[in-house]
Amino acid sequence: MATEKPELRSVPIGTGATGTRLERDSMGPVEVPAEHYWGAQTQRSLIHFSIGDDRMPTAVARAYGYVKKAAALLNAEDGRIDRTLAAAIAAAADEVISGELDTEFPLYVWQTGSGTHTNMNVNEVIANRACQLLGGELGTKTPVHPNDHVNMGQSSNDGFPTAMHIATLQAVRDRTLPQLDALADAVRDKAEQWVEVVKIGRTHLQDATPLTVGQEWSGWEAQLRGARQRLDRSLEAVCDLAAGGTAVGTGINAPDRFGERIAAALAELTGLPLATAPNKFAAQASLDGMVAVSAGLRGAAVALMKIAGDIRWLASGPRAGLHELKLPANEPGSSIMPGKVNPTQQEAMTMVCLQVIGEDSIVASAGSLGDFELNTMRPVVIDNVLHSARILADACRQFRLHSVEGIELDTGRVADYVGRSLMLVTALSPHIGYDRASAIAHKADAEGTTLREAAIELGVDAAEFDRIADPAAMVGHPRRDLGLEP
Repeated sequence: MATEKPELRSVPIGTGATGTRLERDSMGPVEVPAEHYWGAQTQRSLIHFSIGDDRMPTAVARAYGYVKKAAALLNAEDGRIDRTLAAAIAAAADEVISGELDTEFPLYVWQTGSGTHTNMNVNEVIANRACQLLGGELGTKTPVHPNDHVNMGQSSNDGFPTAMHIATLQAVRDRTLPQLDALADAVRDKAEQWVEVVKIGRTHLQDATPLTVGQEWSGWEAQLRGARQRLDRSLEAVCDLAAGGTAVGTGINAPDRFGERIAAALAELTGLPLATAPNKFAAQASLDGMVAVSAGLRGAAVALMKIAGDIRWLASGPRAGLHELKLPANEPGSSIMPGKVNPTQQEAMTMVCLQVIGEDSIVASAGSLGDFELNTMRPVVIDNVLHSARILADACRQFRLHSVEGIELDTGRVADYVGRSLMLVTALSPHIGYDRASAIAHKADAEGTTLREAAIELGVDAAEFDRIADPAAMVGHPRRDLGLEP
């Protein structure tokens, strides 16, 4: 890939202008704010699609910077564009990638379903900035034209999904997965710390046979690791790029094998495992890859919601709840009840998970609406996927730092529950029979006595009871379960 950089002017970012300037597109003149780099089509979108406060994520524009840079360098390499123009486009694209031009991408999510408005927003900003770097006048499209040069060999229909995939890979790989890993590690630390602390199990929200605190936490860790692995595998679906398909997948107006070459160039520029989609018609008519990643995010949310719920219940109290766990007291829990501490991190995590699950349903529905050669639900899909990836990552970080790492065990309460449990009778069942063991449990419950007292009254030898109904003997092999010994 060509990397030669002809001499460009050193021009600080900014137009230095106020008021408005006149820009033109195929439909005529439009006044745009003179202090910005965008052009007529961006301004039209701002006027016609001012819907809510939801803006296209800047991550999409930054990812688009890679697409425009790669295309310009390839076009220059093949002689379709002057190298000086390509160098200016690449330089402007680098500023987009770095975030230096983030304020130039103001468009709403609610726009054309192909993402054409965002594509042209990027084209116009890069073209005007490139013109500035080459000594040209903003708005003249000379010497760099947004369509003829910045968009050469591309269409919104293949460029926008390519930018979507790059932005998604970067968000999940660099943000979500590392935070899931860190949370799983923190949960693992607690599992090892409490690997041999026996507690009562619960099924159907009722008392069950014992396990250790470490075994319970190891289950949460395994859920997180599994969700993380499935999310990671889902990223394979967005490594294939639509670039090169142009309007409908045939590659019209793009050079032969442009798809393969731009995918290779993008892989080099981003460090991502990118490749050209083997079938551009599917790549442009569907959103299946994004649906897969969204499902992976939903899977992580489901696991996190279960774990947050368990911890919330186990920390309930302190006097009238389970209170096996003691949560960090991060902030006052009530404006009226002094001394109250609430499971706020668990509640925040649950709300985040609900949001992710809801956003996944939007993505799935949008994925089903690919009519003929183009799915036109792309903006809402990328907005929801990037939002899910971001809030899941942030919630995992906060949940770890401000809850999991500071959780303590109420060992007295844990031991008391084990000592009073009726389900220890399960261990007696193979020795005295299910019906007799059941009678002991019912007697102890009805009379408010201990299981041991009821068993002895019903004829079980005290020494035999103590030998068989030993909670520590009922938990299997906790250290082995955690892989701490063979």
